[in-house]
Amino acid sequence: MKFIETRGNDGQRPSHINFSEAILGPISSFGGIYSPESLPDLGEDFLQNHLDKDYKTLARDLLAAFEIDIDQDVIEKALSLYDEFDDNNNPVPVNKVYDDLYVSELYHGPTRAFKDMALQPFGLVLSALAQKRNENYLILAATSGDTGPAALETFKNRENVQVACLYPEGGTSDVQRLQMVTEDAKNLKVIGIHGDFDDAQKALKQLLGSDTFKQKLQEKNIFLSAANSVNFGRIIFQTIYHIHSYLELVRQKAITLGEKVYLNVPSGNFGNALGGYYAIQMGLPVEKILIASNNNNILTQLIKTGSYDLRNKSVIATTSPAMDILKSSNIERILFDLFGESRTRELMLQLDKENHYQLTDEELSEIQKIFVADYCNDDEGKKYIKDAFAKGYLMDPHTATCFKAYETCRDKPLKTIVYSTAEWTKFSPVIANALTGEVDTHDLDALKSIAKEASIEIPGVISDLFEKEIAQKTVIDKENIEAEILSFL
Repeated sequence: MKFIETRGNDGQRPSHINFSEAILGPISSFGGIYSPESLPDLGEDFLQNHLDKDYKTLARDLLAAFEIDIDQDVIEKALSLYDEFDDNNNPVPVNKVYDDLYVSELYHGPTRAFKDMALQPFGLVLSALAQKRNENYLILAATSGDTGPAALETFKNRENVQVACLYPEGGTSDVQRLQMVTEDAKNLKVIGIHGDFDDAQKALKQLLGSDTFKQKLQEKNIFLSAANSVNFGRIIFQTIYHIHSYLELVRQKAITLGEKVYLNVPSGNFGNALGGYYAIQMGLPVEKILIASNNNNILTQLIKTGSYDLRNKSVIATTSPAMDILKSSNIERILFDLFGESRTRELMLQLDKENHYQLTDEELSEIQKIFVADYCNDDEGKKYIKDAFAKGYLMDPHTATCFKAYETCRDKPLKTIVYSTAEWTKFSPVIANALTGEVDTHDLDALKSIAKEASIEIPGVISDLFEKEIAQKTVIDKENIEAEILSFL
């Protein structure tokens, strides 16, 4: 499989590259990113043949269908990391909550968030490629809370790799922050910035596209890559669990093979939703993808009106902070797949220059054939948390936003798969407030309160964080990011 550029080719780069090249250097001409030239057509036979297969077999066979240029022994080692999840036979359990709503739990890995599903194997693959090429890489990561811990976890102490992780100081939960700042591996650097996630992501993209920064790295014999979902190495692993979740509904006799479902995704940077979109293009029977946002409802506006408008907007802090994002990187791949490179380049450059673009009526119609969206405010989210808990299900505030879309966005009585992106432990003060009304509770007290209320234990990987020494203490203005990274190197 070959990868091509979302904004067209500038004549300075190859027009087609392999998967390994796309993940080692994820930024393409004119500031674009890479997308697959074509997708495999899986067909119903593929689904039928995997009804009695485990997650790793599904993943292995899907990667084979993509024909990626990664040695098979590396793929096997990467997929074996799923054995370290809570249940090595089923790293992604799918649980029934209501008669027509099932929750696909993506958070049973080491950092208790869905980013482990992609970053655990991705980290091993990238490190193996760097070693094979005898090259050293700086991996940049910008996080709204979950990518950072997952990237640090997968890359720590790996050969030929160093990581610089940017996070908005005060813009993550305490548990997410502790997961990052207690990491003490010598190849990791965690940098808090005064700003929001969009500031961190903008800095990451600027560095990835900066020739002068790359030249400074080359002087140190270091190449540049990224762990964010601008990197297709993330996305390819995020297609797998959509197919797995559908097959789980068939196994549970909730649906018959070939029956359509809704995919219901809490969305920030849109990588999770993009994985679902690609699964549809490869043949997964899906009616539509329901996009759930919080008060940073830029995606709702886009999907309802065709307008992507950042003018006079700033990020709003919410109780679902991993979704506190205004510039969703993976919308670009949707635009490219539907409208081509010229139109994508035009729209993305307009967004960069004017903070706005408007789709035509015809383009909006194409978007709405696949996606429907709504947003959930904080109070609504806490009510959904309380209501689900009364039914015996404990969920985090990001998952809760999907329950609003479930109520408002469906026009057919089809089964709905909600994607739960984080364990309750990551956002305990919000959940404690929803369940008991307690306010201004510190994370550890809230964890204990919820554990008592739900008669469950706090996972040791979370409770131990509060005893660890803070190893990463850097907090800087965003203008100083490049200098801080170079100093680390």
